[in-house]
Amino acid sequence: MTGVPASAAGGSSGAHGARGPAAADGVVPEVSGSAPAPGADVTPDTRPARGAKIAAAAVNQASVWNVANLLTMLRLVLVPGFVALMLAGGGYDPAWRSLAWAAFAIAMITDLFDGHLARTYNLVTDFGKIADPIADKAIMGAALICLSGLGDLPWWVTAVILGRELGITLLRFLVIRYGVIPASRGGKLKTLTQGVAVGMYVLALTGWLATLRFWVMAVAVVLTVVTGLDYVRQAIVLRRRGIAERAAALEETQA
Repeated sequence: MTGVPASAAGGSSGAHGARGPAAADGVVPEVSGSAPAPGADVTPDTRPARGAKIAAAAVNQASVWNVANLLTMLRLVLVPGFVALMLAGGGYDPAWRSLAWAAFAIAMITDLFDGHLARTYNLVTDFGKIADPIADKAIMGAALICLSGLGDLPWWVTAVILGRELGITLLRFLVIRYGVIPASRGGKLKTLTQGVAVGMYVLALTGWLATLRFWVMAVAVVLTVVTGLDYVRQAIVLRRRGIAERAAALEETQA
């Protein structure tokens, strides 16, 4: 593209829509030239090169429309579609429930890929950081509430799972000043088990499959509670460590 400065093109990572250091900092590199005459009044020109702001804005805007964010947007769009399919035909039609399961499965599969793609190809954006967890909780919450509303799943199960997810999200924000609580293997197993269990409940299963889904959901609830308590423990340890480090740093500066 002609007329775009190198600082706005994003350097070597421009193929993925990522900004380069110059474009990210909003600094336009100076062009070397002859030195000013001695005693001359030199006024630094801080204005960006012509078209630099427009080009940088275009690069930043394009970076939002990467494949990881598009998958996240797809999950958000699937939420109302899933609810409509889930409640169609009175909510108990096997054909509509199968279509609802397909929408739920697509949402769960895209959840596995968008975060990995964003980290692997440097596609992490502010939009993705906010929209990804919202999309995850929206599709799971919609499925649980629909199932409980139709009488297929006890309300206390929905309350435990959604209460845990919202509580841990709030806890992460409360301790973020001290550090980040990393995702554990137990948390990933919990997410996978929840997805399988809820997906089995979305389908109109009978016989031994209906019994199996009960036990899969029981495992998901246990993992939900256990991993939630573990996150609380990590948050307490992280907060204590952060307070101790701050106190030590304060004592060192006073000494």
